[in-house]
Amino acid sequence: MTGFLNSSIGRKIAMALSAFFLMVFIVQHFAINLLSVIDSNLFNEVSHFMGTNPIVQFVLQPILIFGVVFHFLMGFILEYKNKKARKVSYAFNKGGANSTWMSRNMIYSGGFILVFLIIHFIDFWIPEINTKYILGDTSGLSENGNNFRYFDELKHKFAPIWRVVLYCIGFIFLSLHLMHGFNSAFQSIGANNKYTKSLKGFGKMYSIFIPVGFIFIAIFHHIFH
Repeated sequence: MTGFLNSSIGRKIAMALSAFFLMVFIVQHFAINLLSVIDSNLFNEVSHFMGTNPIVQFVLQPILIFGVVFHFLMGFILEYKNKKARKVSYAFNKGGANSTWMSRNMIYSGGFILVFLIIHFIDFWIPEINTKYILGDTSGLSENGNNFRYFDELKHKFAPIWRVVLYCIGFIFLSLHLMHGFNSAFQSIGANNKYTKSLKGFGKMYSIFIPVGFIFIAIFHHIFH
């Protein structure tokens, strides 16, 4: 495994596989959050199941955390290796002639997304871990004990306009990152064939639809909190 990651091709393939894994998770995360707009009771029930199921908590969640850390570390390593490999500095580089702005600035969009992700963990994941594993409350019930707390907590988080704006900016950067990252991941595993055009079309829809959907959810809960 170490030898595989020591090669340029190996690192790119590993980066692509971690990207696919995270893109699948984003869809699942979006689907659950969308329930908060459609049916608050169903959202509460699904959230409670995900938050208390031992397979999700002690198997899938650690894998997810590893995937996130691995993806960002690999991204920074690839950027460092690429810069180090450029032996010659050009006096004038027409970067836009052969690549898009997004492809040249993936490290910056990724860095912003990492900061946004840390804020998201502070907002939701850390309080949840504290409630379940430090305070020992795994009931998922609200303070009055009449219903699950997840929907009310979500609405409360998106009440301040500054948090909504921050999340919207974060999802815009996610969209820009996915615009290049989706197609780049398929290229890294050699998926350049007759389906390339369709994959690019699907990647573009994915890169726009999912982030816009998250933005809609944040704005919805701010307006109707």
